[in-house]
Amino acid sequence: MDLSVTFLGTGGPVPTALRGTASVLVTRGGEKLMFDCGEGTQRQLRLSLGLVQVDELYLTHFHLDHCLGLPGLLKTYDLNDRTEPLRLLGPVGLSRLMDDFSPLIGRLGYHLELEELRPGQVVPHADYEIEAIAVEHRTNALGYALLEDDRPGKLDPDEARRLGVESGPELGTLQSGGTVTGSKGEVTPEQVMGEDRPGRAVVVTGDTGPCDSVAEAAVDADLLIHDASFITEDAERAADTGHSTSAQAAGVASEAGVKMLALVHISARYHVKAALEEARDVFPDTVAPRDFDLVELPFAERGEPVLIPDGARREAPVDPGPPTA
Repeated sequence: MDLSVTFLGTGGPVPTALRGTASVLVTRGGEKLMFDCGEGTQRQLRLSLGLVQVDELYLTHFHLDHCLGLPGLLKTYDLNDRTEPLRLLGPVGLSRLMDDFSPLIGRLGYHLELEELRPGQVVPHADYEIEAIAVEHRTNALGYALLEDDRPGKLDPDEARRLGVESGPELGTLQSGGTVTGSKGEVTPEQVMGEDRPGRAVVVTGDTGPCDSVAEAAVDADLLIHDASFITEDAERAADTGHSTSAQAAGVASEAGVKMLALVHISARYHVKAALEEARDVFPDTVAPRDFDLVELPFAERGEPVLIPDGARREAPVDPGPPTA
């Protein structure tokens, strides 16, 4: 199953001509999960993937650069005659936020399912889960980890034949976890299947200072999307405001052993190159995506995560700054 992350907004609290406010879209097969919905997110969505139907929307916290795009997106879905329910999840206080937004949004022609989460809570799905993570910000905030279930190991067809199983349907039964009877007797999956293979993991921190809870949640993750609001010369300001420097984000990535670190929420006061260079000094597998860039996340046996710049996917304006990957 395909898994990818589209960066809709990679900038800090003030949008610029090249970077919007916080939002990423995770596409997993036919499912679309949005994390944060800053100002202008629906336009960013139109410019990248089109106005796709988001199935679930997770807010990390309620600062405006992470949620101000929500009323417009919800209303646009209504004007486009959406009928499918939309699941909206976030920290405690989400219901109050939506009460405040309600006069702006008006009535919706579809059901909005609200769910308030606390650190450690898990949102189960058929073959993956979303875990709410404690982060360190100045307000009630969460990060999120998308964690796929382990997958069955590979079938050893030679061993299956040796045990008297050769037909396609019987091999399929073994791969699905069932027991079959071959020409030499009963055969169980444990006899012919390799060890389980790990699923993929994506961690989105939202705004946070460096913290153990994120490092623990991100152990061996395929992609860590981490706050990098400041560079090292402003580390004191980062600590005072509940944010991270790019080097601190890289330190978390290194501790967790992730495959790729993506720096986001970079302040407009810095050139991205400065943030990227100091992060790569700590953790070389760091990228600084631009708006509309995509990260593809294959299963481990098929390769490493790959950053695909927006300009390589379609003809559109791109940031003329230095390369970020």
